[in-house]
Amino acid sequence: MKILNTGGTFNKRYNPLSGDMEVPYDNYALEVMMKDFLSPIDMAGVLYKDSLEFTMDDRKMLTNIIHADEEKVFVVIHGTDTMELTAEFLDAVFEDRIIILTGAMSPFEIDAVEASVNFGLAVGFAKACEKNGVYLCMNGEIQAFGKLVKNRSLGKFEIVS
Repeated sequence: MKILNTGGTFNKRYNPLSGDMEVPYDNYALEVMMKDFLSPIDMAGVLYKDSLEFTMDDRKMLTNIIHADEEKVFVVIHGTDTMELTAEFLDAVFEDRIIILTGAMSPFEIDAVEASVNFGLAVGFAKACEKNGVYLCMNGEIQAFGKLVKNRSLGKFEIVS
């Protein structure tokens, strides 16, 4: 398994100089969460962006990184605003991988619980999953791409049929 960090709200931290929430160029939140794992998991920071800033080139780069890796199981930390677009893109490309996208509605720095639960569920699912596909893991649910969508008016993801 490999963790790929693309940024998103999950990673955002407050910059006291600018007064803004920013996606820093590091893996701090993941490193804190993974420090107590019994077995190390490979991790790579591949983008450090809010997902609203994602471009098609960014999705292609992520696809190329996954394609070039010998690993077959990936957990991708991704912003929730365009998570479904990236999942759709990856789903059209990969039939031979297990890819779980997860993120957080609130930054780890503000609410460590939500980000930690989503990440922990995604890692546990990745370890147990035997069926190739692209999955989303949010709000205590893990579903195949297209079955879990962001409800912007409620501010959470929900299962659709």
